[in-house]
Amino acid sequence: MPVERGPWIDTFPGNFLWSNATLIMKGMAPYGVVSLEEMDRACERLRPRQGDQTAWWEEWGALARDVEALAEKAVAEGNSRTAGNYYYRAAHYHYNAERFVPPGDEKREMSRTAYRCYHEGIRRRYPEIEFVEVPYEGTTLPALFLRAERADGPAPTVVIVNGMDNSKEMSIIFAGLEFAKRGFNTLALDGPGQGETLRLRGIHSRYDYEAPGAAAYDYLSGRSDVDPARIAIMGYSFGGYYSSRIAAFEPRYAACIALSALHWDLAAWQLRIKQKTESDPKAIGQSNFQFQWVVNAKTADEAIEIARKFSLKDVAHQIACPFLVTHGGNDRIVPTENAPKLYEAVGSKDKTIKIFSIEEGGAEHAHVDNRQVGIDFAADWLASKLLNR
Repeated sequence: MPVERGPWIDTFPGNFLWSNATLIMKGMAPYGVVSLEEMDRACERLRPRQGDQTAWWEEWGALARDVEALAEKAVAEGNSRTAGNYYYRAAHYHYNAERFVPPGDEKREMSRTAYRCYHEGIRRRYPEIEFVEVPYEGTTLPALFLRAERADGPAPTVVIVNGMDNSKEMSIIFAGLEFAKRGFNTLALDGPGQGETLRLRGIHSRYDYEAPGAAAYDYLSGRSDVDPARIAIMGYSFGGYYSSRIAAFEPRYAACIALSALHWDLAAWQLRIKQKTESDPKAIGQSNFQFQWVVNAKTADEAIEIARKFSLKDVAHQIACPFLVTHGGNDRIVPTENAPKLYEAVGSKDKTIKIFSIEEGGAEHAHVDNRQVGIDFAADWLASKLLNR
């Protein structure tokens, strides 16, 4: 059974909703895009306010504005690199503040501020990252492209789709930088229902994610720096469903990674969230409105019905490419048992499963307690499959 693990993992004991959201941010600390000290200040102000529904976005928003002001001061002083560091941190805090704000004008404006800071931070800190648009059903999907280091000709490439609460600006850092070091390009995509695509463009999710998956492949196959025979798809958290679904229906992908399996019965999970929201809302790991908003459902009950379509049970056998599923042994969002269920159902003869223990690190959902061990394992696995082909 999953267990609480102490104050660094469970920052707010007995309040998993806030602890999990804080841990997601803490997991970005090794990459220098958040500061543990700055975050600790916000958490200390939040500690006595846990019964206050507005406290979360007030305190994280205050921190974000303070750090953003330092970014603007650095710009005025001509210190662009320092400004980039501040902007990237401010963006994460703005994004975290928005997390529990219900959909509406306020949430949209908070998102707009977060993405303005993200873009300023990337351009100053990582000028090698390209802002690109992936053609998709009469519109485009925003993405970030990072070239492989020391690439000699067209390189293998990884498409990353995020979790439900994450963004391409997180993915390109904790995953894209590692892939680049190993010789892979990375396309971090905000697909339908994700990040900037949902928040600023109003494009909601869909169960048949092979459509945006095919759009990403088509875009990459037209680039001269991409080897179209070696394009892999990876998703983490909720993206573990998306990547697996894409691999099941889009055979052009050469490999698939689910960095955390999703619920085998997503409708049952949404029903549990609805029930827990009524009885003990602090015990769940996401806001009660999140999935409903992502899929554009009018009610929680409609969202539960839509969730029935988000299932790999009847399609996982179609996955034929090399496949990896990883999972945290202490996952308190998606029970660990779902990973072996996915592994067994996948049709590929070349498949791998890895469950991370507390002793190894990476034992929490999508390895947010130690992102490095999770992405290192995934990147090394992918290198063994595609780099020498």
